[in-house]
Parts: sequence; structure tokens; C-alpha cells
Amino acid sequence: MVHRGSQDLRRSPTGSRSLCAGALLSVLVALTVATKPRPTAVTQSVVIRTRPGATAAVSRMVRSEGASVSEALPLIDGFAARVSARTESRLRADPRVVAIDSDVALSVQGTGSAPTRQSDYLQETGANDAHEAGWNGSGQTVALVDTGVDQVPDLAGRLVPVVDDSTGTGKVAPCENLSGEADCTDNYGHGTFLAGIIAGSGASSGGQYHGVAPGARILSVKVAGRDGSADVSNVLAAIQWVVSFRDRYGIRILNLSLGTDSVQSTRVDPLNYAVERAWQAGLTVVVAASNRGPAPGTISKPGDDPWVVTVGAVDDRGTPTVADDEVPLFSGRGPSAGDGWPKPDLVAPGAHLVSLTAPGSTIDRQFPSTLGNGYRLGSGTSMATAVVSGTVALMLDAHPGLLPNQVKFALMATARPAASASWFDVGAGAVDAYTATVAPPAGSANANTPDSNGLGALDLSRGSVRVATTGPLPVVVSGLLTAQLVLWDPVGFLTGDWSASTWYVSVWNLSPWQAVQWWGSNWEGSNWEGSQWYGTFDGSSWYGSNWEGSAWYGAWG
Repeated sequence: MVHRGSQDLRRSPTGSRSLCAGALLSVLVALTVATKPRPTAVTQSVVIRTRPGATAAVSRMVRSEGASVSEALPLIDGFAARVSARTESRLRADPRVVAIDSDVALSVQGTGSAPTRQSDYLQETGANDAHEAGWNGSGQTVALVDTGVDQVPDLAGRLVPVVDDSTGTGKVAPCENLSGEADCTDNYGHGTFLAGIIAGSGASSGGQYHGVAPGARILSVKVAGRDGSADVSNVLAAIQWVVSFRDRYGIRILNLSLGTDSVQSTRVDPLNYAVERAWQAGLTVVVAASNRGPAPGTISKPGDDPWVVTVGAVDDRGTPTVADDEVPLFSGRGPSAGDGWPKPDLVAPGAHLVSLTAPGSTIDRQFPSTLGNGYRLGSGTSMATAVVSGTVALMLDAHPGLLPNQVKFALMATARPAASASWFDVGAGAVDAYTATVAPPAGSANANTPDSNGLGALDLSRGSVRVATTGPLPVVVSGLLTAQLVLWDPVGFLTGDWSASTWYVSVWNLSPWQAVQWWGSNWEGSNWEGSQWYGTFDGSSWYGSNWEGSAWYGAWG
């Protein structure tokens, strides 16, 4: 039960759910399927679209009818075939089949035309109204644990430089780099996009494409390289670094648009322990729900944590009103799988948002932008999370004394009903940046919420997400190994004071980070396999392509 007003917004577990397999990031491919021709009756060419996961079985059924399957179309969960009238009739009666269309020219490349509709998230959330009231996030620093952030015009002067005291040289870098790559460049493209949503100035678009809090600063903590791969240990170290240096850099907000499909209980999990420690150190931690929906129990770790602000996505349909909002299929649903916590806490626009391109990055190369001038479209709960992080920057600009529990309470208490009546779809509702900034109601979330002790297994924190070191003899990072190829030290992690001085003598700082790549069933060397095209079953909304094998919740199209 959730109470509004000045009452406590703590929620209790509601029971577990099984966790569905994760959908992560993949290259769009069209595989030619060679089939043995068989004699058939008069046939016609069609494109058959199925419900997710049913394509292979339906394709086998079509072949058994003597039809010719010519092309697999994983982009749309379907395939092209020549079928008889009898087979077509059977397909139309099959509940696994979403649609059957005449096979006209169809593009399955990620470089096809971009959706014409663009999110109106700055109007819908009331962020622009907050700007007119005098609040733009000035003086607030958001730590972005991600793939790095490029130094582009829209972020000029607001990327926080990081000083390395360990060498005694006072070396300055544009990020804290824990990725194993040589520099802070966003070679993947995810972090730069999110930075633009949070704090972009719109400099390259005459102010048109600015972010939620264009006066805020971004401190980039890079944990992943060119293919987006990062181990849980990279993220744990990043969180510890942010907590250790929060006072030096004035960090008040931590954005984690990432996650794993782990179902280890939040009460023992090391990643949950880390985000809770950040929260209790005064950081408002904002986490993506996941792009693994729409089944129940698809909230990712650490978004499953009861303390943090977990954000799902809505599609605002390109309008400034919540009345026509929809919950995209990709948005992760609650309850949390390990403990049954009601999640997400709220939702924000996360479909067809315009933000910054990282030139030459993996995403930029695989899905070239049609917008130009350094901007592109993206969809996902990553984007929705960035909208809420920007909102928190506005709130703290207006009310710098707010503590994380007060911020969470105000966000949820001012959220507007939208898109669904189910808490497990949208939490308290759609974020209202204007009201939460200008008139945040008094109250405190998380009373009596249990803490994690962090004593759970590091390997269980990873779920199915695995990485391996690069090079001729790759080492799979698993068990007690970290991405530095040293053994996990839970005692030091759990009992250390997490100060700047102890960071420099910690194993995180003293051991070199290794460059890694994804490893596992969804990742074969340098080749991406499989794809997920996020849309509704009636084909009315497409949100882009998601690459299998990555934990970054964005889709590009």
C-alpha cells in the first residue's frame, strides 16, 4: 500500500516472480535460410510476424506444410515465405502469429529511415516550465556510471575534470576511467546520449535539443568500452569511487542506466549493498528498470533494490500530455524477482528521445543518425532514467537541503497517473518535474526498509552477464575474479570507510583494469547474434534495435 501526502512511502515485499531471460544489445541481421524446395500449390509471398520467441516454431510449421521459407527477419520477430492459401489460413488461426502481410519491399537494416515521431519529454514532464521558473540544475553534479562521455559542444564547460592524486602529478582527465580502455572517449555511444538528456545545452541545435537540467554538471565514470562490456566488479568500483569523492566534486546524484538479470536477494547482494551505501552517503541513486519487459519479474539488479529510485519507461506519443501515454513492451515490470519488491517506483518518457551522438562510436556506426548536427534518436529505460536524474538536479537546485529519502518521496508523491493502473507497470506514475521542483511535498521514503549486508556471492550478482579479457588467451571473469583479474575482497569492500584516502590504497586503484568483451551464449567472439526489435504486437510503435549480450538499456533506430 502506498500513501501520499506526508506519509511514509515505504513498500513491503509482495512475493517473488521468476525472472525472464534478459534482452540486451545486438546488431541487426537478416539471415538467408536455404531450404529444400518442395512442390506446392499456388503460393504467394508473405511476411509472417510472430510473438517474441515463437518465430522458429512457426517457421518449422510452415516448412512442414511444404512452403518455402526464404528469409529470417529477426528485426521484426518474423520471416518471409511463400505459402499456399491453406497454410496462410492455418497461420491466421495460430495464436503465435501476430500478422501476415504481403511481401512488399521491406528494409531490415538498422540504417533505415528514422521514426518521424519524437518525444516531447521536456514539455510532458514540465522540465521547460521549471526552467521558466528559474531552475535549471545549476550547481548540481550528476555522476554518470556508463560507457564514457564525449566532449561535444552541448556539454562544453560542464564535464567535471577528475584529478588523479595517486601519482603525485595532479594529472587531470575528463573522467574516472575503470574500463580498461586507454582514455575517456565514449567508444560505445550510450553514455554521451544520456549525458545529453540529463544536461545537454542544445548548443548544436540553437537550443532546440537541450536536456532536463541544462545547468547541471556531468562527472563521467567510464566502466565499459567499445562493445559496451563491463563486469559487475567495474560497477562496484565505480560506485565506491563516487561515494569516496562525492564531497570533492559535489556529487549529489548517481545515474545507473545498467543492470544484470541476477535474482540474488537484495538483502545479501554486493551490488545492492553498494547502491544502498551510496544512498546512505547522501546520493540520490536513480536506476533503470530494464529493457527486458513486458513479463512480470523483469526488473534488473540493482533496480530491484528497495532503497533506490527505479525508473520504467513510457512512450509519450510525441505529445505534451500524459493522457495518451503507453507503456512500451520493453520496459521492465515488477515485482522484483528476488524479493518481490514493488517496482518500478515511477516512469518517465523513454521512447524516441533526441539526444547526443558520440561520433564514430559503435552505436553511431551501426545505427547512423538521420537527424544530423550531432543528434540521434534513442529509446529505453536508460533514457527514462536520465530524465529522472535531470529532474533530481532541478529539485536540488531549487531545494538543496533535500535528502535522498525526501527526493524519492517527492518524486513519487507528485507523479501523475499515466498509461497503466498497475503499480508493476508504472509505479506511482509519470514523473512531474515541474511540481517536484517547485512544490515538493514534505515526507520521507524508505522508513523501515531492510539493508543489504553485501555478503552474497559476487558471481550471483552477475546473473547471466559475463565478460572475458581481450587478447589471444581470454580469461572469463567469473567466480571470485574481478575485471582486474584479482580475487574479490568482500571484507575490505564491506568494512572500508570509502574515503578518498582509502581509495588510493584499495585494490581497485592499485591493480590495473583489463579491457574485456562480452562472453556467453549471446556473444560469439566479435559477432553479435540475435536481435530484438521493440514494438507493439500490432506494429504501431517501433523503438529501435537492442543488441543481445549487453547490459545497457538503450535501443537505436
